Amino acid sequence: MKKTKSVAPTQSLPQGLRRFLYLTAATTGGVILIVEILGAKLLSPFFGTSHFVWTAQIAVTLVSLAAGYYFGGWLVDRSTNLKRLYFCILFAGVYLCLALAVLRPMAFFCLDFRLALGSVLASLFLFFVPLTLLAVTGPFVIRVLTQSAETVGGQVGRLSAVSTVGSVLGTLLVGYVLIPFAPNTVTLFSSAMVLFALVAAYFLIWNRQSQTLAPSGVALLLAIATGLIGIRIDAISGTRGLKELARRNSNFGLMQVLESKDGSKRYYLNDLLTQNIYDPTTKQSLTVFTYMLHDLAHAYTESIDTVLGIGLGVGIVPRQFANEGAEVDVVEINPRVARLGEDFFDFDPSQVTVHIGDGRHFLNASQKTYDVILLDAFLGDSSPSHLMTEECFQAMQSRLADQGVLVINSFGYFRDGEDFFVSSLAKTLRSVFRSVRIHDGGHGNVFFVASDREVLQAPRTLDFSHVHPLIRSSVEVAYRNLVDSSTDRGMRLRDDFNPVEFYDAGVREGIRRQLALSMRNDR
Repeated sequence: MKKTKSVAPTQSLPQGLRRFLYLTAATTGGVILIVEILGAKLLSPFFGTSHFVWTAQIAVTLVSLAAGYYFGGWLVDRSTNLKRLYFCILFAGVYLCLALAVLRPMAFFCLDFRLALGSVLASLFLFFVPLTLLAVTGPFVIRVLTQSAETVGGQVGRLSAVSTVGSVLGTLLVGYVLIPFAPNTVTLFSSAMVLFALVAAYFLIWNRQSQTLAPSGVALLLAIATGLIGIRIDAISGTRGLKELARRNSNFGLMQVLESKDGSKRYYLNDLLTQNIYDPTTKQSLTVFTYMLHDLAHAYTESIDTVLGIGLGVGIVPRQFANEGAEVDVVEINPRVARLGEDFFDFDPSQVTVHIGDGRHFLNASQKTYDVILLDAFLGDSSPSHLMTEECFQAMQSRLADQGVLVINSFGYFRDGEDFFVSSLAKTLRSVFRSVRIHDGGHGNVFFVASDREVLQAPRTLDFSHVHPLIRSSVEVAYRNLVDSSTDRGMRLRDDFNPVEFYDAGVREGIRRQLALSMRNDR
């Protein structure tokens, strides 16, 4: 039998170094997944959280891995000197620090392109190079550790398993620990520091005589300084001359509370986008949708004893109903937002029952009925699509009392070519409920009222004296501005087919660009 041809022998490695190479594979595998997930989070304030952004980030990660595997194989075939590998890891960390410093200007530059292209370009510029350099680790370490062809299979299997375990640990770490409790920029900077520590350990323990230690140290210090500058830029960005009262990260974005210099306005921001404005002196909201959710419910309902709110916000609307004596349940997916409302927006959690979880899950599990259901769930600039389908509305219908109403706060336009979302939402609601009315608040804010009554009467005349004087006229206009959305446009949105993000991408892109660009200027 013909003997298997041996691979060119490599110098025998100390056992300690072999273990260190496995640690390197696990660490770089973990950092790759951390960068992939954080990349989408860092870009979300500028491009949103639609499938376009995640598609771009996943595609760039896969392209980077392919390029890194190819480059790593090419590199190690020319020399198995481990300095080459650790220089790649060093430069990956340096680039991540540079990415922190240029994140905002690069993202703003890419906003000039369409959403799909802009998110890809931003992801390529910020993350392609470091992800490619980290992917070099796999083929490089396999070649260095392999002594003969007979051991290639086992070596590839062991190293792939170790790297995958590192990736799993990195995914769990970023998802359950780092994102909820640390700013995303700090997490990315910390990942670069881990890579620097790995490189430093190699050169200090295994390659002390290297003549490149001094210049590498200088590059490392400059990178650290650059990364710290990037963190500082992020910390002071988006405040637009306002005083920052709180900054808390979460699995659902960066939460900030800002206040005007004279203390007359308090802002709640999620991923740098304003979600609510509050007057802490009068304890009133300064946003139209807050009053419309409350007033439309009263306008179309004779008596309100039970209320379900899907989306807590900072708790202003649930607090209003609770103060009127209603029994209020609220479903909120972000467990950290209630404390923010309590600390800065006079929300009293003892007045309502807060259920932490997804609204769809709660609807499917609950057996309770309500006089009013309020759907006010937003992730950035749009509502989660799984809460806008026919099946979800059927679940809401089953939870409504006989004379109950569903009130929805949404965002869209009625102009030809831009009305896909509002037309689709109207068509979907009418496929479930007998009566649907639409109030246009202007500037894209649209409110839907749906009920199983045969006829949903015109809204009663209400007293708007409870509305903050600064926005009273806007609320009155939104309340009276009844419109009809033609159902010959749009489509019925279903769980199995809900392409609203794709067809409404142009509108959402414009909204996102307008909101993101507004971060450049003071209020």
